[in-house]
Amino acid sequence: MSGPAGSVPDQTGKVVVVTGANTGIGYFTSEQLAAAGAHVVLACRSRERGHAALAAIRGRVPGASVELIDLDVTEPDSIRAASDVLAARGRLDALVENAGMVHPPAKRETDARGNELVLSTNVLGHFALTALLYPTLTGTPGARVVTLGSLSSRLSTFRVDDLQLVRGYTGWRAYAQSKIAVQAFGFELDRRLRLARSGVTSLVAHPGYSISGRTPRIRGVNEPTRMTRFVDNLQALGTQGKDHGAWPIVRAVTDPDARGGDYWGPRYLTRGVPTRQRPTSTSSDPRVGARLWSRLEEFTGVRFDVS
Repeated sequence: MSGPAGSVPDQTGKVVVVTGANTGIGYFTSEQLAAAGAHVVLACRSRERGHAALAAIRGRVPGASVELIDLDVTEPDSIRAASDVLAARGRLDALVENAGMVHPPAKRETDARGNELVLSTNVLGHFALTALLYPTLTGTPGARVVTLGSLSSRLSTFRVDDLQLVRGYTGWRAYAQSKIAVQAFGFELDRRLRLARSGVTSLVAHPGYSISGRTPRIRGVNEPTRMTRFVDNLQALGTQGKDHGAWPIVRAVTDPDARGGDYWGPRYLTRGVPTRQRPTSTSSDPRVGARLWSRLEEFTGVRFDVS
């Protein structure tokens, strides 16, 4: 199994939820899984953009089985409503936690609960969603949780005692630290699932350096300007389109040989077909994972007991 969508194993009969599926990596992950036969639920904050993505997949993948539900990962009520809708189906083969804030605000902002906004968007909402959907995942044989890491996890330190960045905020640190937390959560979830002898597996994947200007133009989904195309193609040797960036995520969802705790990414780090890779020592450290887990429960107000 390599990268292109044509090599993805048949997913007919499987139900996959992709958060933030209306654009970027989330959109192409959804399209590729739909092309493999999965029923894909696009969980999106913007209904308008969600409908554009829905229409695009149906237009590009004949017979695609896709639907749209509302989900704002920074709003506890929205998370609970979405989890209720999904749990009512009784089946969830994969939860792809893609929604995130890539361009953080210049100044520190918070959500309605007072949590730092980038942390809330990229980490806390998915922690709560996973906890609420865990009974449904355990009831589905072979279910997987796939969290989206980032190369930025290699470029920053991690203040597990200051996840909210109260002591010093920059947009870069907020993004990089949130992605380290995402990876640490994914690996800690794997450890707890193994200890509980759960049938659910947790994997982490990153898309390399995937940019809009090297991505196919799709109306309402990806519409880069000519200048963006020009500038992004100057970086062609070290980058790829977001359609290719989705490959490691799709691999983590569908590869029958994938294992809990796997870390998937492009072969050449920033680009290429997906391969298993080694995560940073910080994000895979059990001590960091355990400390992080307790903070996530504290910040979300959601207890996540895997056992």
